[in-house]
Amino acid sequence: MKAVIMAGGFGTRLRPLTCNIPKPMVPMVNKPMLEHIIELLKFHGIKNIVITLFYQPDVITNFFGDGSKLGVQLQYRKAEADFGTAGSVRTAKDFIDERFIIISGDVLTDFNLTAALRFHESKKGKATMVLTRVANPLQFGVVITRDDGKITRFLEKPAWGEVFSDTINTGIYILEPEVMDLVPANEDFDFSKNLFPMMLEQDMGLYGYISDGYWRDVGNLNEYQEAQLDILRGLAKVKIDGEKVDNVYRGVNTKIETDKRNLTGKVVIGRNTRIHREAVVSNSVIGDDCEIMPGAVIRNSIIWNGCQIGTKAELSSDVICSRCIVGDEAVIADNVYMSDQCVIGRKSRLLSNIKLWPEKTVEEGAILTRSLVWEDQWLRELFTDSRVTGVSNVEMNPEFGAKLGAAFGALVGAGSTVATSRDSDNVSRMMNRAIMTGLMSAGVHCTDLRATSIPIVRHELKSGKEKGGIHVRKSPFDKNLTDIIFFDSDGKDLPTSKTKSVERLFFGEDFPRAHFDAVGSITFPERTTESYIDRFLSSVDLQAIRSAGLKLVIDFSNGVASTIFPHILGNLNLQVVSLNAHLDPRKLTLARNEFEQSISELSHVVTSLRYDIGCKLDGGAEKIKVIDERGNWIDDDRLLTLMTRFVSLANPDVKKIAVPISASGEIDLIARKLGLTVLKTRDSHLALMQAASDKDTRFVGGTKGGFIFNEFLFASDGMYSVAKLLECMALTRKRLGELDRETPRLHFVKKNIPCSWHAKGRVMRRLMKDSEALPRELIEGVKIYPRDMGTLTSVLLNPDRARPFFHINAESSDPGVAERLAKEYEAKILGWIRVE
Repeated sequence: MKAVIMAGGFGTRLRPLTCNIPKPMVPMVNKPMLEHIIELLKFHGIKNIVITLFYQPDVITNFFGDGSKLGVQLQYRKAEADFGTAGSVRTAKDFIDERFIIISGDVLTDFNLTAALRFHESKKGKATMVLTRVANPLQFGVVITRDDGKITRFLEKPAWGEVFSDTINTGIYILEPEVMDLVPANEDFDFSKNLFPMMLEQDMGLYGYISDGYWRDVGNLNEYQEAQLDILRGLAKVKIDGEKVDNVYRGVNTKIETDKRNLTGKVVIGRNTRIHREAVVSNSVIGDDCEIMPGAVIRNSIIWNGCQIGTKAELSSDVICSRCIVGDEAVIADNVYMSDQCVIGRKSRLLSNIKLWPEKTVEEGAILTRSLVWEDQWLRELFTDSRVTGVSNVEMNPEFGAKLGAAFGALVGAGSTVATSRDSDNVSRMMNRAIMTGLMSAGVHCTDLRATSIPIVRHELKSGKEKGGIHVRKSPFDKNLTDIIFFDSDGKDLPTSKTKSVERLFFGEDFPRAHFDAVGSITFPERTTESYIDRFLSSVDLQAIRSAGLKLVIDFSNGVASTIFPHILGNLNLQVVSLNAHLDPRKLTLARNEFEQSISELSHVVTSLRYDIGCKLDGGAEKIKVIDERGNWIDDDRLLTLMTRFVSLANPDVKKIAVPISASGEIDLIARKLGLTVLKTRDSHLALMQAASDKDTRFVGGTKGGFIFNEFLFASDGMYSVAKLLECMALTRKRLGELDRETPRLHFVKKNIPCSWHAKGRVMRRLMKDSEALPRELIEGVKIYPRDMGTLTSVLLNPDRARPFFHINAESSDPGVAERLAKEYEAKILGWIRVE
């Protein structure tokens, strides 16, 4: 049997370890990861191997040659460009004339490939994906199989609501040779994104084999450290070179002069290395040709070849690359990653979470802190959807802002223009300016809209002059946090593919800097707000609103809408009472009791003055809260129902709408009565914006007070939503409370179940199995329609994307049924959490 090893990875998130070598050549217990993969294939009798190359190919070919030293036959194929995973393997099509296995050269695994092959042969399919189960499936392709192993569904790098299982794709495949005929030559083509969806759609025999062995994707620096420690713990069964004596593996010609009691845990020492007296080494890997001087202390660290660690130097949980010198009595704190040929002066100190690029020198006695080198505040992921959130002036500091701006600037490219904006508070002002400095350093020009609303930023981006946008705001949910929101060139939320690219650039820290005469500039546009107001007024039925004589109480929440919306309201012939109509950064985030107080005050003003409606804008002017003419607060779920009915009654030509899967079944009742087509989406603003890109979908409503009317804007705009609500009231001659009393109501029961991150995937897998015989929707989470409880009964079970919770939304026309359904699934989820 033949094998194809994919070894073209850049290893961006492993920088600075991969500054001088490709990712598959990063050592794991003193051997390249790629060598461990070759040894695994050889152990299972697979010796005819081709390696596909792209990045730094000569490093690999020079090291392995024809493979004879390892007892295998190696060939190489180099792609002319990055053609994706399947496109890369397609370059070896001349080699593939029989059943073959594909495996990545930059993972650590001890899977039983022989058992996987037997499974493939027994199924007589065209392709078998080797699968495993992990606690956090977010970074991988989630796969669902039938009991016989046939794959029924998979999703590449899902959000939590799409994690229907904890079973993931490991990137190891067994294929029949004819499968490669489906892969076009010299085109970007991926196994998970292109080939396997095609095979699944055409039912070509795609199976999944779940392996019980060890597997880890060494995707970042923490994973690299953990993989080494897993080998030392015996969790990963790989071949370690050297003579094993007690707890120590010792290479040839290595001298150990320290007392054996100073070598604790498991220790791997390479060839031609000297460990001097009184040196302490614990749970660490020391490479070839190293010298550990007297009294040095090394714990939980990886030291590559050719290094010298000075007398009484201290290292803890660090990675030191090749040919580095650490001076006497130097102290290197946790999670320091030092690239090749660095020199650390005696008695110097390196603080935690520092990276050093190749050939850096730290002077004697110096203290390196985060102000001198970039540090990782976020060790795993930056983004939640298109948003980065952190503690104000702690994680959200100027250094971080400049670095993030430089990463985004590298993505959009030198010479491009980016629109920036902010809230009125000082932290948002500081971070906006820090981000602009990073953008400018990458040669990107900044259009600074200063303090403005998110809808206006999106409106500006519609012009097509900018490659993207950034808005900095005080978190509406926690006054201690700051949000940075990224927009694509069309004004929509930055898609996941691009947020991942920004993350890679941020963590890789390899930003191109513009030449001094190509540094970006800043401009301050003058007519952005005027253009927004003109389009706003041309998009609503002014005559209907003006002639209705409506009375509005509007709460501006001390946000930027107070500087814009009064100019619009003045054109609508309304009687208006304004609350909190001035900028106050201290009040942009409200605690729960403060929010409830503001709603109570708004209700009191509406009822006292006998006004028609009260509306409260959020600080960013994207969403609204509404009080009806009787002073009743309309909760967000019910508001979506009423807005849907209002829009449909006021605009009989609207025949298609979109709402999230979490929306009430009341929407379906209205749709049946009025003949509407309802598109269900994921419960995210990006998904709603994508639905709004269809011109036939005239109204898109969210469950958090945000509404999209795509004749004006493709995203939620609180100010425009207020105007459309007034327009609907004018055209239908109905008040909101009156409409509420006329509209059928279902009963919601909501529960939030604490669920640790590592249990979420397992719960989803068991939930999928438990509900497979029931009618269900799998748009986001699992929405089940239990039999024998009526067509209006449902339960949505969805893992929270940002917190360790599982949400249960049960709904029925009978409140008792909704309560029982919520309790039933609460008990099930708690049981699945407890059972490993």
